[in-house]
Amino acid sequence: MLKKLFRKKTVAEILEGAADRHDDQGTALHRTLTVRDLTSFGIAAIIGAGIFSTIGKASADGGPAVIFLFIFTAVACSFAAFAYAEFASMVPVSGSAYTYSYVAFGEIVAWIIGWSLIMEYAVGNITVAISWSDYFTGLLSSLRIPFLGIDGINLPDWMTMDYLTAFNGHLQTESLLKAGKSYADLDEATRLANNAWLTAPQISGFHFVADLPALGIIIFITWLVYRGMRESRNASNAMVVVKLAVILLVLAVGIFYVDVDNWNPFAPNGISGVLKGVSAVFFAYIGFDAISTTAEECKNPQRDLPRGMMWAIVICTVIYIAIALVLTGIVRYDRLAVGDPLAFVFEQIDLRLLSGVIAVSAIFAMASVLLVFQMGQPRIWMSMSRDGLLPKSFSRLHPIYKTPSFSTIVVGFVVAVPSLFLNLTTVTDLCSIGTLFAFVLVCAGVLVLQNRTDVQRGKFRTPYINSRYIAPIGFIAAIISAGMFFKAEASSFLFNTPKIKDPTTLITSLDGSELELLGREISNKTAASSTPITDLEAYLSAQSLDQYEKFVAGSALSYEKKYEYGWTLFKHKIPTWIFLSICLIVLYYCIKEQLSLIPVLGLLSCLYMMSELGISNWIGFGVWLVVGLVVYFLYGYKHSKLRRAET
Repeated sequence: MLKKLFRKKTVAEILEGAADRHDDQGTALHRTLTVRDLTSFGIAAIIGAGIFSTIGKASADGGPAVIFLFIFTAVACSFAAFAYAEFASMVPVSGSAYTYSYVAFGEIVAWIIGWSLIMEYAVGNITVAISWSDYFTGLLSSLRIPFLGIDGINLPDWMTMDYLTAFNGHLQTESLLKAGKSYADLDEATRLANNAWLTAPQISGFHFVADLPALGIIIFITWLVYRGMRESRNASNAMVVVKLAVILLVLAVGIFYVDVDNWNPFAPNGISGVLKGVSAVFFAYIGFDAISTTAEECKNPQRDLPRGMMWAIVICTVIYIAIALVLTGIVRYDRLAVGDPLAFVFEQIDLRLLSGVIAVSAIFAMASVLLVFQMGQPRIWMSMSRDGLLPKSFSRLHPIYKTPSFSTIVVGFVVAVPSLFLNLTTVTDLCSIGTLFAFVLVCAGVLVLQNRTDVQRGKFRTPYINSRYIAPIGFIAAIISAGMFFKAEASSFLFNTPKIKDPTTLITSLDGSELELLGREISNKTAASSTPITDLEAYLSAQSLDQYEKFVAGSALSYEKKYEYGWTLFKHKIPTWIFLSICLIVLYYCIKEQLSLIPVLGLLSCLYMMSELGISNWIGFGVWLVVGLVVYFLYGYKHSKLRRAET
């Protein structure tokens, strides 16, 4: 049975099957896309929620040095793009990483990667839909039309927020109020979440909190994708033109308001602060791989797919770096942790008209991302269905629109329903880890096929650089650097040194009696002060790190309340240990097999970013894969066309 799980499709078999691109009704996909269209799709996917939303939080964490994270992420994605481009040239069909894995690793791995791509596109679209909703509701609230008597259109909070955010915001509000913080001192996001929970309609005690604008945009985009590739292409190209024009306007105007003093310090929170934004920054880049799902709709996929991917990454990286420098130059980095950083920055320098233009363009920008992702997922499902791993209906094409109609409708439901209830942080991290996993396997696939002489090659191949000597030198240099420049962090990691909890985590974990104890300790410490301390969280947050650590160490609170230690701390390091273990395995094969350096770097850099996403995301991703394996063994294994061909 194990051998059957890893049965592979040859490139010749895939190309032979792709030669007849008709479904059961004799309908085929339209070949309409050129390299310009593919580059536009790539820009449409990459320039969206990242530049209009998540770049703010990443800049607040890393300061102006966040540009290095953009560069690192772009380089990592470029390594992966080389691998994608080689496979796309070799196997120019709609399956993307799913089909590539079928060639390199076999059916079970192909299923796993296909299942993870389902999560990538679905969760990615949920993320973008939520961000789009935030901008849309913000735009409505700022709408002023005096002659119509409109002074802002404000939708109820429970109608513009997901269930989890409202619920968690309500719990955090109660904890902070018990700790002495006044309601007015809560941050705006927490107040909105709490208000949404309290004002939401209730059905048998269930609070009906749902993001309805997110639902609306998903329905519209699904209809557009259903209508056809030509309509999707035209809409995408138009939206790309709009957002690039606005971004160039932002740069042209913003550069005159840059104060270089705001770039000092350049990396205020060190490398840890920069790396804290890995998930947000990587999420800004995902989407270029969606281009490969359109292979069967390209006029010349072997030539145009590699070019489209590379051009999209290069153009978008330059834009991201320029925008990050302008944002952190106009406003200090620590003020940028907002949902709409571009609009916020220009409000601060009293350019409200430009701020409004940005808000409008953000709606188009994020809609274009939604379009590309919503277009990619049905084509993955279509490819899996063609191989028998999903029911035939998923590969059915519309007789008039020439699109995978049933898959498109199902994708609409899969994205729309969770977008009503999930929060942005959860879905962003899940989307990132699913995408990175796909990138890792595609890079590994190129390495597996590197020395195979029985594989039919395409017109594009990743440039070969022998890693036999470079990889060991790089590994040794990394160890020496860790020992010299990050000795304390490396020691803490290796010996699992207990870690003090931050003030907010500490406060929200305490019950009533523990809060009273902490309050008395703070009162005793500040007895000479004329102003009594009522906001415990604010007081602790205002202390320097040394003062805070000293106070917590002397507190009578139990050790487990004050520190993370033992298994509770070690479990967060498991992804990093996995990364280090795989580094050693890859190093061995670099020396033994003289692996190509570029896909090795792509594999390791993407795996490193996976390790930065945290154990909870790995667990969530693992659960998703387990569910996928259950589906495979209940349906896919029995109905696989390769299995039926063997019997």
